[in-house]
Amino acid sequence: MEPGCYTALITPFNPAGDLDQEGLEQLINFQIENGITGILAAGTTGESPTFKWKEHDHVIAQVAKLAKDKCLRIAGTGSNNTNETLEAMDNAVKETVDAVLMVDPYYNGPSSLEIRKEYYEVVAGRYPDVNIIPYIIPGRTGAQMLPQDLAILAKNFPNVSCVKEATGNLENMKLTRKYCGNNFKIFSGDDALIYDIMTDPEIQACGAISVMANIVPKFLTQMVSLLNQGDTKGAMKIQTVLTPLLDLVVVTTQEDSEFGPVTCRARNPLPLKTMMQVLGMPGGPCRRPLGKMTQKGFHILLNAVKIVQTNTPEIFEPIASFFNVNIEERLNTPEFQKDLWYNY
Repeated sequence: MEPGCYTALITPFNPAGDLDQEGLEQLINFQIENGITGILAAGTTGESPTFKWKEHDHVIAQVAKLAKDKCLRIAGTGSNNTNETLEAMDNAVKETVDAVLMVDPYYNGPSSLEIRKEYYEVVAGRYPDVNIIPYIIPGRTGAQMLPQDLAILAKNFPNVSCVKEATGNLENMKLTRKYCGNNFKIFSGDDALIYDIMTDPEIQACGAISVMANIVPKFLTQMVSLLNQGDTKGAMKIQTVLTPLLDLVVVTTQEDSEFGPVTCRARNPLPLKTMMQVLGMPGGPCRRPLGKMTQKGFHILLNAVKIVQTNTPEIFEPIASFFNVNIEERLNTPEFQKDLWYNY
């Protein structure tokens, strides 16, 4: 895989919850037009756990077809069932994607050793010519392949040469660099950490598989490119402008209930898809059990977007141009924000 910025593409749905085929094509073309390094289809941000397998294969096929020879294409094939992953691999390979992303098996709770031997090694051995990207995100999976086992995997399987790192743990990333060596590629899976882990000499990440690149692919790609060129000052200018957006991947609020205060955590892709609806991009609702943000969470999101629009309106100009929308109007007209949060 090339160093750079890859978008973990959302899957647009219509109000009935079905795939928005036209919207999907528009989002793919928007990414390509704005110079993205590559597109990940059917990842967590794409709500793959809610897909029927027919939908899963279709989304991957669309990205593979529309982005061919225009940017790199990654298919999400991970599962908590190795046999299911093998089936997904069969379909991804037919689409001649450039790589696959395999999330650590969730819910079952395998050890790091089991994850390596009973999951990654099985798939990497069956498909030696396919680039495999392990996706380490224990906050979602409840399990983790540790750097020691990742290093063994990479040593024994040449088709495992990079990782999507979403532990949020810099010490874990430093161990990955230490054990996997200088040629191993680390991609950030946390938008807010891209700058930090690309400039940390003990981590030396080479790019990102990003959530917010759904709405700002041009500028995140520029930032990653500048960092890979060693231009930290130039990259920091972009980082500073984008920080209000990068902090919105998860929005946490304290809410009142009839039994006392509760913490409400709107997780990816809910804030992102809510933002895309406000901005006039294809996206639609999330699939259940994800629903809506709270009113308090929504206004945190809206205020952050307004700050970016006020200070640096050029950030949203590619959206305005490609989707033919007026950003100021959409951010300041209640009609465009109707029914985007829970009333309770």
